[in-house]
Amino acid sequence: MSVEVLDNATIVSFVEDEEVFNVTILNRFAHLDADHDGLLSYAELLKELQSLRVFETHFGIDVKMDPNELAHVYKSLFVQFDHDSNGTVDLEEFKSETKRMMLAMANGMGFLPVQMVLEEGSFLKIAVEHESAKLAA
Repeated sequence: MSVEVLDNATIVSFVEDEEVFNVTILNRFAHLDADHDGLLSYAELLKELQSLRVFETHFGIDVKMDPNELAHVYKSLFVQFDHDSNGTVDLEEFKSETKRMMLAMANGMGFLPVQMVLEEGSFLKIAVEHESAKLAA
């Protein structure tokens, strides 16, 4: 984990750099695809969603949530990724939804820089590293 400063331009720049974004998506997808069938099952994507701990914390403080409510939220998120409703998420669905979510996050951030704690290997951390590499070049 590290504390980083980012704004919407950092995220948009990362998403719009198709080469870097596609490689990042492909690597994450391959990591999540435990059975190597080219599809993400609910169980495979659930691990990624749970690792984000978006719903189990409030301003960085752990909160106790009803397990049934939490399961419902995760299933709803899976449905967002499963565009064709076939019960699995393929690479294009994963890429498309990740891109949509990241751009929505960028839009919500606005133009002012925000300081965040980011996990190593997270999409946001990779976006910050991408921006830093561009500035250093």
